[in-house]
Amino acid sequence: MNTVRDNLLQIQEEIAPYTPNIIAVTKYFDESKIVDAYDAGLRDFGEARVLDAIEKIQKLPKEIKKNSKFHLIGHLQTNKARKAVGNFDYIHSIDSLKLANTVSEAALEAGIRQKILLQINNANEEQKFGFSKGELLNDFEAILALKGVEVVGLMNMAPFGLNKQDLNDLFKDIVDLKNELERKFDCELKEISMGMSGDYKEAVVAGATMLRIGRKLFST
Repeated sequence: MNTVRDNLLQIQEEIAPYTPNIIAVTKYFDESKIVDAYDAGLRDFGEARVLDAIEKIQKLPKEIKKNSKFHLIGHLQTNKARKAVGNFDYIHSIDSLKLANTVSEAALEAGIRQKILLQINNANEEQKFGFSKGELLNDFEAILALKGVEVVGLMNMAPFGLNKQDLNDLFKDIVDLKNELERKFDCELKEISMGMSGDYKEAVVAGATMLRIGRKLFST
């Protein structure tokens, strides 16, 4: 019996007809859980700590490393940026122009273009990282101009304990911001990374294209 597969099927049924990319958040587990999730059909894995994740990824079978995409979803310190670049297919947690610039420089040195998402703190939580909407509108053109990064979308983490209406408003606000950026700067932002184990249903209805799910996938 594959518990992850059963949990995945339940999630997919709950969010039908939407088909977002489900990222298995494996940051609290060892590489065996990545193998379980891969066997269940998942190909995207989310990690929070750069060095721990790299060590874990290196232990995976070659087939899984070759056929999977790895996402850095935790806060990225500037001094870890060079380690993250190239070891993750997507970095979701770019929260400042300074960090975007550091990642771009590291990517250029490595001869690659790093896919990034910009983290938005539209709930204005003091303890969370991310651009305010005003900061992002001010810095977005400069980030787009960086040669070493490809801005593929926006990322959001909703506060815990919000009621359904407040969640809906928060997630809709991210989608509205994405649309505003596309209009103002003539660009395409394909991805909206929002929604976790407690709020993925609201997120996908609002327009999430990536869900970051851990507890709900791996619970027994």
